[in-house]
Amino acid sequence: MRIVTYLISLIVCLVAVQANAKRPYPVRPITNTVVWSAGGGTDSINRMLMAEMAKELDVRVNVVNKTGGVAGSIGMNSILRKRPDGYNLVGISSSNLVAAVNGGWQQRFDVWSPFIVGSSPDVVSVPFDSPYQTLDELIKAAKSKDIKAAAGGMGGIHHIYLLELEKATGVKFKYIPYPGSAPAQTATITKEVDFVITSMAEQAPLLRGKRLRALAMLHPQSYTLDSVGEIPTAFAAYPSLSARLPLSQAIGFAINSKAPADVKNTLTKAFDKAMHSAKVQEWAKQNHYELSGLSGEKAEQEFARLESIFTWTLDDLGANKISPAKFGIAKP
Repeated sequence: MRIVTYLISLIVCLVAVQANAKRPYPVRPITNTVVWSAGGGTDSINRMLMAEMAKELDVRVNVVNKTGGVAGSIGMNSILRKRPDGYNLVGISSSNLVAAVNGGWQQRFDVWSPFIVGSSPDVVSVPFDSPYQTLDELIKAAKSKDIKAAAGGMGGIHHIYLLELEKATGVKFKYIPYPGSAPAQTATITKEVDFVITSMAEQAPLLRGKRLRALAMLHPQSYTLDSVGEIPTAFAAYPSLSARLPLSQAIGFAINSKAPADVKNTLTKAFDKAMHSAKVQEWAKQNHYELSGLSGEKAEQEFARLESIFTWTLDDLGANKISPAKFGIAKP
């Protein structure tokens, strides 16, 4: 009887193996490793998007976080070492583009084939009960005492905005790096720092909940947030900001560029369907997000363009460790 049971089990296993062998990618769960902290913009977007893509892929897509290193380098390195078979994705943002020039890793960003969800403008905010009512008051205070600032990770897009604000105003803030936007915003709420620069998409719930108070948009236009009101643009008081700002924020995920074409095509179809879903469209509307939906060659070209802008901006500001020229990154 045991032999019969064993033979039946063996046959079932063989049938299952043959069925999976005939089934196209994916045949098992996919893991998406977000290189920024849980609760931040990149994390939230990837969790929302992967839930929609899983419906099309017909497998579970697990989202995990692996932070640390320079500009997400630990998470990116861990995924780059894995087999490029499409079962290990990486949740990224344009802030990861400066990992190489800050000594985080030795790769150009073209090792990835990215998928871009979109972007949201940056905003300067303070704790809701902060004594600083305007950006001008904050700048004046920084001229006579240490003002602590949070802006995500070192060298990322929010940090670049902070550096540009320093250059335009002629003040120096005491920058405290955090492994992502979520902990940077939490540090502001708990008053570990005096203000934070992150995206509107990330701050909107905290602004509505009166945990943060917006002082200014780091964007050419003012912004009206429901239940909060109009947030002025910093460009009006400090026009030199327009020399290099605004910078495009690109958030999404990527797959190893060496992945097979059929795997990339399958992910692209699932991505496109998810981007047009009611869930993603409504999420973007509620979170003040401008959707992009770029993939393939267009997404690669966009990341190459941003890699040039970001790395050479840091170089001009004297805020990187290695020249972009060493990696063959052309000036914008």
